[in-house]
Amino acid sequence: MVLVSNKVVCITGASRGIGRGCALEFAKYGASGLVLHYLGDAETEKEIQSLKAEIENSSTYPQNPKVAVVAGDIADPTTSTKIVEIGVEAFGRIDVLVSNAGICPFAEFLTMPHATWERTRQVNLDGSFFIVQAVANQMKIQTPQGGSIVGISSISALVGGELQCHYTPTKAGILSLMQSCAVALGKYNIRANAILPGTIATDINKEDLSDSTKREYMEKRTSLGRLGVPSDIAGPVVFMASDLAKYVTGSSLLVDGGLLVNLQ
Repeated sequence: MVLVSNKVVCITGASRGIGRGCALEFAKYGASGLVLHYLGDAETEKEIQSLKAEIENSSTYPQNPKVAVVAGDIADPTTSTKIVEIGVEAFGRIDVLVSNAGICPFAEFLTMPHATWERTRQVNLDGSFFIVQAVANQMKIQTPQGGSIVGISSISALVGGELQCHYTPTKAGILSLMQSCAVALGKYNIRANAILPGTIATDINKEDLSDSTKREYMEKRTSLGRLGVPSDIAGPVVFMASDLAKYVTGSSLLVDGGLLVNLQ
């Protein structure tokens, strides 16, 4: 099933975790071009090159997608400009944006250095604003006009976390950003929606979940009895980007395995 046949998809923070899972899922469902952003240090360079090779050397993807990679700090607005420039140079347009890049350095609120708050906000919220604005401007001027923007928010947009006083406001901000962008961009045939993952086992929480007691508690709290994996998020992201969701904008989809509802 080619839900996103011949679409050009841009994903930030694509070298690992949810971003990597989304790249593979879009390739599986028919994307023809992938613009994959990554930080650019030695570790993410190795990761993105392996992902690029995995996608381009596979014979299983319907459109034999090509991959353009773009390194840079998403907190720097020039990175978003570069992502769009390289994407358009490679593929001529951008049909889908998945604004995914994010960090979560767990920290105690009362002793948290202000630099931790600033860096988390800069990457998670400022970076999302910059890339959404840059890609939306491209979607406005291309022919045919329009596209789909998916912001990766979090269940943390809806609930609190003791060691996440700097993180949860950024994820609530992404949810709000998608709602307002849906209003601002609808006249250009641009949809904007948010995906809210629950507890997904990725590098962002690897240290936190290395505590076996904490991990077992989270598994028991989740109605489906397990933590999520990146592919659990990638499927809903592809849906939101596809024409199956062509009348969906300004919406949010909680993908948490039944974590939030399990209060008893």
